[in-house]
Amino acid sequence: MGRLFGTDGVRGVANEGLTAELALGLSVAAAHVLAEVGSFEGHRPVAVVGRDPRASGEFLEAAVVAGLAGAGVDVLRVGVLPTPAVAYLTGSLGADLGVMLSASHNPMPDNGIKFFAQGGHKLADELEDRIEALYREHGTGQPWVRPTGADVGRVRDYDEGFDNYVAHLIGVLPNRLDGLKIVIDGANGAASRVSPEAFARAGAEVVTIGADPDGLNINDGCGSTHLDGLRAAVVEHEADFGVAHDGDADRCLAVDARGGTVDGDQILAVLAVGMRDAGRLRKDTVVATVMSNLGFKLAMGREGIELLQTAVGDRYVLEEMKRGGYALGGEQSGHVIALDHATTGDGTLTGLMLAARVAETGKPLAELANVMDRLPQVLINVRDVDKSRVETSGELAAAVTEAERELGETGRVLLRSSGTEPLVRVMVEAADSEQAESVANRLADVVKSSLG
Repeated sequence: MGRLFGTDGVRGVANEGLTAELALGLSVAAAHVLAEVGSFEGHRPVAVVGRDPRASGEFLEAAVVAGLAGAGVDVLRVGVLPTPAVAYLTGSLGADLGVMLSASHNPMPDNGIKFFAQGGHKLADELEDRIEALYREHGTGQPWVRPTGADVGRVRDYDEGFDNYVAHLIGVLPNRLDGLKIVIDGANGAASRVSPEAFARAGAEVVTIGADPDGLNINDGCGSTHLDGLRAAVVEHEADFGVAHDGDADRCLAVDARGGTVDGDQILAVLAVGMRDAGRLRKDTVVATVMSNLGFKLAMGREGIELLQTAVGDRYVLEEMKRGGYALGGEQSGHVIALDHATTGDGTLTGLMLAARVAETGKPLAELANVMDRLPQVLINVRDVDKSRVETSGELAAAVTEAERELGETGRVLLRSSGTEPLVRVMVEAADSEQAESVANRLADVVKSSLG
């Protein structure tokens, strides 16, 4: 049986792989494990529970709340809010545990459970392993020790969470957004109310799309994975730019006034330069993954900003930021972490910080994004091969060496096996798209012949 916890909590098709029984059992197990490690020592434990608007979130929330309260944990139910809002409230309210129900950018039938520790930080792998082990142990019939009487957890709705989170977002901005017109695509998800409210309170004129969640339409043709609607709206409304979130609003992509995409690398570049200029970029360093465009790396070099690169995944970016005490990091996908203000990627905060930079400089977003030239990047997923031999194949190593020689300083090759699927990813960057396509296809053929 595979590990339940992935790189971002537990995910699956709701009511199929991810059932109410699983949600309840994991919540009880989490309460017991955190009690065992001393997180609840000397006080009555409190948990913050939130969700995105998926229909399945309604019954999964009920299961999580029941599990926690049945284990003696008081629950503050904050309703539909972004993942970073649950993380923030877990920290600001001094809660012992946070739980978010969301499958992020996944389609509506999926859902997920993500746990946060004290302070709003993601649980360590070791704690997730202990929770999973305890859940499996009690799944075989081992009875739980259950509180009774006044020791059972109490449940109440915490409606103040919305305003508290929005106030936090506005409070960290260096300047207001007056005079900007911004289109916001909420992905019919968790940011549908929060993001427009925050931008409006900060002074922007706001146009919204994808902001009418009905429990079924989350990420459906909208949000950060479907930018065409945002492009059209920005041009139609003659807006300064647009921002798009995913279902749980922990990421943000943007569209400039002409409809051009501004991806996570470009957003990170704009923010890094702005923070450097303001003296807020600690150690003049930014953290990103190995999938970041080579143009981003070259731009940071030109700006005198050091770039540290990690394995793919925002959790690895966050680990490196914490280790080195860095203030800014992120991914090409739009996960941007401003560690002085958030413990996880925050799409609304990212969009606000980007807008603040536009307002401060008076420059269009497209001009600011030109701090980096995005090199053509081709990604090919090669399926049905033995991905375990990527690092040991001599034939493949020779092909990569030859490709790197051909690309020189203006290109890059990255081969890696997928952590979740039976495939090898071939990524090539080059000075022009034709060369990138040609080299990527050639390497993909070698992957198939050498690892097939």
